[in-house]
Amino acid sequence: MKLDKLVGMRFKEKPTDCVIESHTLMMRGGYMKDVAKGIYSQYTPLKRICKKIEAIIREEMDAIDGQEVLFPVALPASLWDESGRYESVGSELLRFTDRNGTKMLLGMTHEEAAVHLVRDYAQSYNCYPFMIYQIQTKFRDEARPRAGLIRVREFTMKDAYSFHTSQEDLERYYQICYNAYNRIFARAGIPDVVTVASDSGMMGGNISHEYMLLTPVGEDSIAICTECDYRANMEAAESIQENKKDAEEEPLTKVFTPDIHTIEEICDFLKSPLEKSCKAVVYQKNMSDDYVVIFIRGDLDVNETKVTNYLGEEIHPAVITEDCGLHAGYIGPVNLSVAGNYTVIYDKSLQDTNNLSCGANEEEYHYTGLCMERDVPDARYVDIAKITEGGICPKCGKKTITISRGIEVGNIFQLGTKYTKSMNMQYLDAEGNSHYPIMGCYGIGVGRLAASVCEAHHDEYGPIWPISIAPWQVHLCCLRSDDAQTKAYADRLYEELEKQQIEVIYDDRKARPGVMFSDADLLGVPIRLVVSPRNMSESVVELSTRDKKIQEKVAMEDVVSTVKNLIQDMMNAG
Repeated sequence: MKLDKLVGMRFKEKPTDCVIESHTLMMRGGYMKDVAKGIYSQYTPLKRICKKIEAIIREEMDAIDGQEVLFPVALPASLWDESGRYESVGSELLRFTDRNGTKMLLGMTHEEAAVHLVRDYAQSYNCYPFMIYQIQTKFRDEARPRAGLIRVREFTMKDAYSFHTSQEDLERYYQICYNAYNRIFARAGIPDVVTVASDSGMMGGNISHEYMLLTPVGEDSIAICTECDYRANMEAAESIQENKKDAEEEPLTKVFTPDIHTIEEICDFLKSPLEKSCKAVVYQKNMSDDYVVIFIRGDLDVNETKVTNYLGEEIHPAVITEDCGLHAGYIGPVNLSVAGNYTVIYDKSLQDTNNLSCGANEEEYHYTGLCMERDVPDARYVDIAKITEGGICPKCGKKTITISRGIEVGNIFQLGTKYTKSMNMQYLDAEGNSHYPIMGCYGIGVGRLAASVCEAHHDEYGPIWPISIAPWQVHLCCLRSDDAQTKAYADRLYEELEKQQIEVIYDDRKARPGVMFSDADLLGVPIRLVVSPRNMSESVVELSTRDKKIQEKVAMEDVVSTVKNLIQDMMNAG
């Protein structure tokens, strides 16, 4: 393809709304154009990259006996009513009514559609196991789309669903998919992706893993142990605390604390450390607005995902009204009284602790000397705290947890019978007994993967695309295309490379070398060839790689064979 015919513009200026490099470079390089918040059109370079990623995914899914299918983007609400998710999923699910008055939705995930597709077919144990997958457009009405293709509303995703007759068979196939995912990410150019235990969220199921590209610009926080192989998303990581009682137990004492509302203010006022305090964090349930009062050690933060999982429903920060019975800034576990229905949760960090400060449930008063066992004897403790830097590793028990940032590029879930049971999908075993199939689910975001590769492989000038997914394999620059001899040779070289089925983007514009090379850097093609009058006088062509590892002059008659060998070497290395 000739560069002067390539639709899209490349420019030097950094867009003001770009917060990470992959977004900046893909906007500057003419890869995509924003249509609305979190919705993009793709220009040819990005489309070619995504097409190659999809080809890799298809090859790996087909190799593990996956069968490609296609589900609709628009689905009837009745399908999601069967699973119970039409009401339970929040506003990120885009619901609408069609012209006939039928409730519809745009699919953000397709578990229901997968069960619907195969439940009539798979009624005998002889049909199992099997896996179906699709590569399809999805829509999630993300509240805060940002970072280009990393967090969007409309996206292309590969999602796969496996069906099994036993947990053992699911675990066997789960490992097969786990290994296939490692191959996909290695082939796409990010072999250093790590897997972390994760929260399954609205997907359901008991076991799930996320594939994370560790990068400071990632939106997810990951707990990593430096002493063992423990890795988990912060949402799923267990928080373990060393709870110790003071030898001497203080009496529960009410203290006048005027105009003090935050846990930091009260600890400063009492001259006591945060870890010797009990703070209250209040939420409301989304469905009913009932209050949820959480008590946790003062130096820790609430993990809202853990709270949602414990309650089985979504929550939001509370609006504390005058008639609800709560006194903002003075809420404590002793003599707590809340109007209406409410739930109280105690974090494990408070178990077996004493001599704490806490709210007294009375304006301008706090307690000191709180002993949980003595003063709140009916408390039941659960883990709802965020794991912390330097915290205790849930696996090896050492204080070796570090918190890193990462981009989620894929996920796999053991769903169990959540969907087959709710949607009444059953099969008969060899004895004629009915059972619900057990499901697994496996997802990769195509656009997000492309952006993640760009985030991992770039310099200040542009992306450095791996040969496996690069939009083209060779970028041919003809300097001084007004020179007849130079232009004639560059044209012949372009034609010969194409005859050899080498993907070439050819720049023969009458442009300054600086402009040509700047555009070439933004397109990030792995191999660059430069034809110029000076090189012609030496009967050579300049060959370089985008990562600057190779820079050499190649005899004109050897260029095509050298390029072919280099492409093969790059493919093998990847």
